[in-house]
Amino acid sequence: MLSFNRRDFLKASALPLLGSSLHAAPSDINCIFLMLVGGPSQLDTWDPKPDAPSHIRGPYKPIRTNVPGVQISEIFPRMARQADKYALIRSCYHTGEPVHDIGHQLVQTGRAGDDPHIGCVVSHLHSNSAHVLLPGPIGRTGGNMSHGQTAGYLGAQCDPCRRPLDLSKEPARLRDKYGRNRFGQSCLAARKQIESGTKFVTVNMFETVFDEITWDIHGSAPFSPIECYADRVGPMFDMAYSALLEDLSDRGLLSKTMVVATGEFGRTPKINPAGGRDHWPQCWTMLMAGGGIQGGQVIGSSDAIAAEPKDRPVSPAEIAATIYRGLGIDYTRTLTGSRVPLVESGTRPVLELLG
Repeated sequence: MLSFNRRDFLKASALPLLGSSLHAAPSDINCIFLMLVGGPSQLDTWDPKPDAPSHIRGPYKPIRTNVPGVQISEIFPRMARQADKYALIRSCYHTGEPVHDIGHQLVQTGRAGDDPHIGCVVSHLHSNSAHVLLPGPIGRTGGNMSHGQTAGYLGAQCDPCRRPLDLSKEPARLRDKYGRNRFGQSCLAARKQIESGTKFVTVNMFETVFDEITWDIHGSAPFSPIECYADRVGPMFDMAYSALLEDLSDRGLLSKTMVVATGEFGRTPKINPAGGRDHWPQCWTMLMAGGGIQGGQVIGSSDAIAAEPKDRPVSPAEIAATIYRGLGIDYTRTLTGSRVPLVESGTRPVLELLG
């Protein structure tokens, strides 16, 4: 269990994740939300613990990044060369059940229940722009449907369906750079959506955690082995994420496009008997880049085995408040017909927007 309480959390002072001088006004900032379905292991991705015992640290070694003192897993060589573009938040947690649905709901709305997806709220408040979900809604048949992707549906402007996008005119070299797979091409499509004026785009990396290789590394069928991080899932994310940041930057869009990447929880510090890791909402790492966010920094830290936050714990409510704040939306407001604010009362953005 976590060794801190909500009062301690709210007393934690805010950190300047977003730079003091933005290249775009908050109201002009857009968002691409990358939902890393399955829950990446914090230890095998962005919070390696090389000094921990082998049954904790796992099979992957840390590598240096282009930011002095910051290391990530060797499965992300491209990301390592662009660490100055993104921030790592290594102290995320939630207190909900360790179930995919619950995690999806929390990270995409800020609270449990039938509250609307952040993208649907953005679409509702910005009537000239839709929320687009790519490559399409996750189906309940897989047991992986997130209420956060459909609950509180706010009208036709919140479009949860695939929008036909012609990628054939994109250079073949660029499409290759993103990766010729569903996630890579969806990230490219997300860039096109932002370029065409869409305010909020959600990209689901996978459609289900069953009978598909994903971040959900329980180690035995129908789930994924830990080895997939090196030979499939890791390279897939490394290519698409790095290409997306570079592409947005080259087109002058990164300064006004917040790119958020997170799973629904982390994984158990100890490797299980099947050689994998199980669900662990007590601690995980998320990534934030663009939209004025100051890259090259690490926010918060976990304990020696990445089992729980060591300092500056970050809850889903704080994540939602930070996104709303970055987009210029008052997260304390209520929507028409609602009696509750967008984010739980008393919540602050974990990382204050300066300037």
